[in-house]
Amino acid sequence: MLLLTAAPVHVTAAASVLMISVDGMKPEYVLQADAHGLKIPFLRSMLRDGTHAAGVKGVWPTVTYPSHTTLLTGASPNEHGILDNTQFDPRRTFDGAWYWFAAQIKVRTLWQAAHDAGLSTASIGWPVSVGATGVDTLIPEFWRTARPQADLDPTDLALIAALSRPDGLLDEMQARLGPYMIGNDPGPGGDVIKTRYALDILRTRKPRFMTIHLSALDEEEHAHGPFSAESNAELEVLDADMAQLFAAARANDPDAVALVVSDHGFTRITHRVNLLPAFIHAGLVDAALDPQTHVASIASWRAQPWSGGGMAAIMLHEPVAADTGREVRALLESLKADEHNGIDAILEGDAIKQRGGFAGASFLVVMKLGFYASAEPAGDVVSELPGTPGSHGFSPEFPEMRASFFVAGPGIARRRDLGVIDMRQIAPTVAQLLQIRLPGAGLAPLPVRQ
Repeated sequence: MLLLTAAPVHVTAAASVLMISVDGMKPEYVLQADAHGLKIPFLRSMLRDGTHAAGVKGVWPTVTYPSHTTLLTGASPNEHGILDNTQFDPRRTFDGAWYWFAAQIKVRTLWQAAHDAGLSTASIGWPVSVGATGVDTLIPEFWRTARPQADLDPTDLALIAALSRPDGLLDEMQARLGPYMIGNDPGPGGDVIKTRYALDILRTRKPRFMTIHLSALDEEEHAHGPFSAESNAELEVLDADMAQLFAAARANDPDAVALVVSDHGFTRITHRVNLLPAFIHAGLVDAALDPQTHVASIASWRAQPWSGGGMAAIMLHEPVAADTGREVRALLESLKADEHNGIDAILEGDAIKQRGGFAGASFLVVMKLGFYASAEPAGDVVSELPGTPGSHGFSPEFPEMRASFFVAGPGIARRRDLGVIDMRQIAPTVAQLLQIRLPGAGLAPLPVRQ
C-alpha cells in the first residue's frame, strides 16, 4: 500500500491531479479515526503528509449533485444551475429524473478548463457528467431505472457504453475487466467496479486530471447512520482502494497531487416530515390516487414542496400570485408552530438568494437536524423512522453537514490545518495546481502549497 509522502520541493510546473470524492465522508472519520477505531492508513498519511480542512462548509442544499458541481466549478448552485439531486417535477411525470446532463451546468468546469489547456482528462461516475465536454475518457453516472442490479435490463449496458467516450472504449474495457454497472450500483459492488476501471484508465490512458466518485459509504450511512460498524468497515475498504488509485497516479507522474474530498456530512435522522399532504389538504395541490396502480397524479397545483433532504423549497406555479403566497406563508407558519413537525426556519426572498440555492423558490423550509423533509402525496405529515438511518441535505450552517478536504503531494504543505473552508474554494485550488484558468470561480484558492 502506497502512503503519500510530500517531497520538500515547490511545485514549479502543472501537477497531475487525481480527485476522488468519497460521498458522505465526514472529516471526523479521519480527524478522529482513533476514537472510531478506524484502520485507514492511506487517509491518515494524507493527514500527516499534506494539508487538510477541519471541515468544508457546503452548499444549499447539502446533497450530492449540487455539491459535486460546486466542487468542479467553484460556483454556488444558483450560479451553476444544478439545484438539487432530482429535478422539480410538479406533475410527477419525470419518473424521478435527476440532473444527469453536463449541458445543464451553466458555468465552466475544471474538465473544460483542463482540456482547453491541453491536459488529458478522465472521469468515472461523477454526478452531472453525461455528455461532459472536455472529458477525454468518460464513464458517466447515469441510470434509466433506480432498481437493484438484478432487476435491470442487461441491455442497458449498451446505454452506458453509448454515453461513454471515446466510442468503443467501454466495450473494449468490459472484454478485459468484466461488465461495468448496468445503471447506478451505489453499494460496495459499484465502487469495486469503479476502482477497477479507474485503475485501468490511469495505467493505459494516463490522464493529467481525473475525477472519481465513490458512493458506497453514503449508502451505508443512509442505511445505518454515520460511524456505524457498517459505515466504518466500508471506509476501510475504500481507504485501500484509494491507496491503489493514487499509486497508479504516481506511477504515471511522480509529482502527482492527490485530493480526497466529499460532498456533504451526515447525521442520524429520526423523523420523516411529509409536507405535500398538508398542501393537498389546504387546497394548494389537487392530487388523485389511481385505485389500481396506487400511483398519485397531480391534476393541478398552485404551490408545492420540492424536497432537498433536510430542507424543502416551496415552488409557486405563479410566483407573482400574492394571494397564493399569503396562503402558503400561513400554512408554513402553522406547521412551524407545532414543534413536532421539526421545522427550524422558513426563509423568503433575499434570505433565500443569499444562500445561493433553490433559485425560483418562493419559500425555503429548513428542517431541524433529524427531521427529513419529503413530498409524497399520501401518508402522515410526521412519522418516526425505525432503525438508525442517516441522511443529509440540512443547512450547511450545521457542523454535522461539513464535508472533507485532504490534499497531499510534492509541493503541498505538510500537517497544515486550514480550519473550516468554503466548498467553493476547492475548484480554484485545483485550477491553481493544474495551472489553468477557471474564471467562474469567485473565491481565491486555498493556501495548500509549501
